Amino acid sequence: MNTLLLSLTIAAGALALVRSPVPAQSAPAGTSSASLTGPGVSAELAERRRTQLRDVRYELALRVGVGDTASGTVTVRFTAVRQGAIILDFRGLGVGNARLNGSAWPEAANAWNRHHLTVPGTLVRPGRNTITLDFTTPVANAGAAIIRTRDASDSSTYLYTLLVPADAHLLFPSFDQPDLKARLTLQLTTPAAWTALANGALVRRDSGATGVTHVFAPTQPLSTYLMAFAAGPWQRFTRAEVIAPGGAAVPTSLYVRRSRAAEAEADTLLAMNTRALRWLGQYFGVPYAFDKYDALLAPAFPFGGMEHPGAVFYNEESFIYRERPTTSQLLGRQATTFHEVAHQWFGDYVTMRWFDDLWLKEGFATFMAARMQAALEPTSNAWKTFYLRNKPTAYGTDATAGTTPVWQALGNLDQAKSNYGPIVYNKAPAVLRQLEYLVGERAFQRGVQQFLRRHAYGNATWPALLQAIGSAAGRDLREWGQQWMLRPGMPVITQQLEVRDGRITRLRLLQRAAQPALSGPGGWPLKVQVRLHYADAPAVQLPVELRGASTEVTAAIGRPAPAFVFANEGDYGYAIVLPDSASVRWMEQHIAEVPDDFLRAMLWGALWDLVREGGLAPARFANAAMRALPGERDEQLAASLVGRLVTSVSRYATPPLRASLQPTVEQLLLAGAQDTARSYGIRKSHLDAFIGMARGEGARQQLRQWLASDSAAGLVLRAPTRWAMVTRLVASGSPDADSLLAAERRRDGTTEGARLAFVAGAAAPDSATKQQYFDRWFRDGTLNEEWVTSSLRAFHEGEQQQLTRRYLVPALDTLRWIQGNRRIFFLGSWLASTLGGQSEREALAIVDGWLAGEPGLPTDLRQKVLQVRDELERAVRIRARYGDEGERGTAGDPKSRVIQSYQ
Repeated sequence: MNTLLLSLTIAAGALALVRSPVPAQSAPAGTSSASLTGPGVSAELAERRRTQLRDVRYELALRVGVGDTASGTVTVRFTAVRQGAIILDFRGLGVGNARLNGSAWPEAANAWNRHHLTVPGTLVRPGRNTITLDFTTPVANAGAAIIRTRDASDSSTYLYTLLVPADAHLLFPSFDQPDLKARLTLQLTTPAAWTALANGALVRRDSGATGVTHVFAPTQPLSTYLMAFAAGPWQRFTRAEVIAPGGAAVPTSLYVRRSRAAEAEADTLLAMNTRALRWLGQYFGVPYAFDKYDALLAPAFPFGGMEHPGAVFYNEESFIYRERPTTSQLLGRQATTFHEVAHQWFGDYVTMRWFDDLWLKEGFATFMAARMQAALEPTSNAWKTFYLRNKPTAYGTDATAGTTPVWQALGNLDQAKSNYGPIVYNKAPAVLRQLEYLVGERAFQRGVQQFLRRHAYGNATWPALLQAIGSAAGRDLREWGQQWMLRPGMPVITQQLEVRDGRITRLRLLQRAAQPALSGPGGWPLKVQVRLHYADAPAVQLPVELRGASTEVTAAIGRPAPAFVFANEGDYGYAIVLPDSASVRWMEQHIAEVPDDFLRAMLWGALWDLVREGGLAPARFANAAMRALPGERDEQLAASLVGRLVTSVSRYATPPLRASLQPTVEQLLLAGAQDTARSYGIRKSHLDAFIGMARGEGARQQLRQWLASDSAAGLVLRAPTRWAMVTRLVASGSPDADSLLAAERRRDGTTEGARLAFVAGAAAPDSATKQQYFDRWFRDGTLNEEWVTSSLRAFHEGEQQQLTRRYLVPALDTLRWIQGNRRIFFLGSWLASTLGGQSEREALAIVDGWLAGEPGLPTDLRQKVLQVRDELERAVRIRARYGDEGERGTAGDPKSRVIQSYQ
């Protein structure tokens, strides 16, 4: 074993000791099988309890403070409707002082195997039962159910819980599965100066010698992963809002840490949340179903938001800006808000039965956020935003050999983190948009309302949703559901057009699977809108339903030959649409003339898909983008186009071709940043890209000059952008990097400044620093998970791939540990950064060798690796195909497998 692997093994072992301080014991003999009492929560255990228990309630009293542990007492009440042992879930630090149905239960400690606590069936009464337990649980910066953060500005400590998908039983003994909903009554004792919030409304505060006890009202029935609290010296902004017509005012509050309260746009954020609550209540036909609504801006929060009923937690950095936000950032903040508020219905009011149906809440929340944004902000072009934010990410995963169905089988909640990703968050909402287009908006809405009423405060599955929508639409959706919920992969559509004497004689749409070996034969049921575009006449839109591998568009026959054809106008269909050669030639020269921003965005997306499929040379795309960018006035599209331009040059072009294109691209980006006639958002996207691409000494000197002033390209220069410049100079090995980093640390003494300094340090191009960071990620129990996530891309800087390639195997070797010890999105970020920093054939061979040497790798982890490996393989393949050809690469040439030319 080499030194790197040895240090990693030691680090992982050390963390394992921190997480499991007491050796595991076997399950009590004769009570249950290992599949029931082993790690996690198995589907078998969940099914057993589903038929065994009813009317669960938790009374939880917990003491928290600045220390590393929290102690508490939980009383679990339930009705046993079937005889047998009762198994509680708990993987905290300890249990004791147990009572069962009013009597002492001294055997409880031996009945706990550090994963589950088994109550023998002989001690369980038919009907009502009560178990009371004392317990302790860890409090930490990462890896615990209670997350602790310290504010560098004033040394204040803040705590918040994060239990999704299965950390409720790390917090307290419980039945930790989503379909055993329970009413929670919480008492939280904290230091006297602290405030607290939870799912239930605050009833009173009782002062005592050891602090203050916050007593919260019992909740509506909740899944355990949705139970939450936060505590600390938060500043609270509150008001009462009438959310439902004719209803009583609902208390709504925003909680922010003290040092950032002045920066928070409290009125704006509260109004955004309550506006969403009103609209969704009217759309769903069900008023907001919980007693109050709190929003918390959580520091170092590891993802965008979490939808706990009545207590939504948001990522602070996404909601409070340290520099002027762009339109894309503001729309993103609004979309995140709308997403989490939509969960109050899809996820909280009605919850999926098991995490195999994770899409049922996440996909719906994303779709409803766009539907709401389109209704409340008609000028926002919300479906363009939906397309740009969802489709490229969904296609980038669904077209890989590691893709999964939307409904993802799950044997144990320990593996639930693997289900989180683009299939659930990006494909699922796109499929819902396809479904709405298929059945019609009104039928879709009526079906959703019926579904929510039927399963109020309960649980449901995807067939129940499709049955409700199908009933409202008068359409049998069972086959549609089989194809879109259970079938892995996605369709690729190509167009065949035949023209004679200036008229269309045939238009045929061909479907094939992006991954035939996974998806099997045949097309998907798909409804699209085909656009026939004319340069000097109105376009023609033709709704078409595709049901097989080949579909004839008979309505097109006899129409004049178009300038181009596009088989997914409006983005209703879920498919990669590859334009034919003649359409590509027209788009390259005239795409900027298309007046509709949404359509223009989709056409650029089609050209980009063509690059990724190997049908269009990266340099050819780059040249088309550079011609169009100076005239592009849509902020979101300009930012997307800039990103693709950078990728085509820095990742898909060979080193000699990149070197020839780099100066031209840098000049274009700098000119765009300096162009005062363009909007702030467009200028900022150009500036950010210029910083990220700065390689030559001239570009780096420009960064130094900007750092020495308070502006960059005429834009006010604030901390986040300053840190990006410092990180780039560190990554490029500038001789003054250390002094620049030290100066920026002194300039920005905030908690966020400390995080960004940590990120910048990870970019240093020397082996000793890389080793230190890699070790610290696993050894340092005080390191917040968000800090690790933020530093990954800087560590795996693309120009340092020869330096970081030695970490490929150690990084892959950690996957099992990461799955068990990190939050839901960390695994994807870890893989995307590790493999994303590589683009050479040597790295691909290492990954493939590792996969070949791991025949026992769990399927979900293998799929995750294959999903991310795909982009590395594409980079290698594209470089090999086009080499240094540059402009000579052509779309639709005879070697292309995917492009159909005009006949």
